[in-house]
Amino acid sequence: MQGVIGENGAFYFCYNRVLRQMECHYADSEQERLGKRSRLNALGNKIVTEVLGAAISEDQAYRETDLAINIGEDVSPLSDEQIDQIVHILREAGATAKIGSIRVNGWFGDYDKLSMTKVFAKNYLNVDVSHQSERFVFVGDSPNDEPMFGFFPNSIGVANVRSFQSRLKTPPTYVTNAPGGEGFSEVAAALLAACTEGQS
Repeated sequence: MQGVIGENGAFYFCYNRVLRQMECHYADSEQERLGKRSRLNALGNKIVTEVLGAAISEDQAYRETDLAINIGEDVSPLSDEQIDQIVHILREAGATAKIGSIRVNGWFGDYDKLSMTKVFAKNYLNVDVSHQSERFVFVGDSPNDEPMFGFFPNSIGVANVRSFQSRLKTPPTYVTNAPGGEGFSEVAAALLAACTEGQS
């Protein structure tokens, strides 16, 4: 693994094996992150008060830059109307809101997974993905992956992405037969098979 892009593009982490230290790059300064954290905490309280059944994610205490509201994990699945209400509250407050497979994520900022992927690729991999997008494969599972689906020609959605079809303006190029982790395994097996075939 070369690195991790987290919280919808708020940062990337990568381990420098030469220096033996973790390198962290954020879209916002520490001061900006602290100010936004306070606003997101208030929004979280508003959402769980106004949207029956919504709950703040159990891992919220470990998040640095976004607010995660459970819509299908550790809660009974919320209806489309309830999900839309959460999105509305976030956007009304000026936050970006993205629907994931089990959560709605909200944050203040105009970054996303794609913008930070480009920064990571340039800074750490010395690759300009804007001119080499066809060399990469992206696999995702929900509407918050839409910027990546639209950018990479070889974009793949695992099968459960079909349940978000009506919410996707830009769907993935391909969809696996299997959902979730099994879908990711399906992609990995196909890539390994193609590599083996190319070497024979």
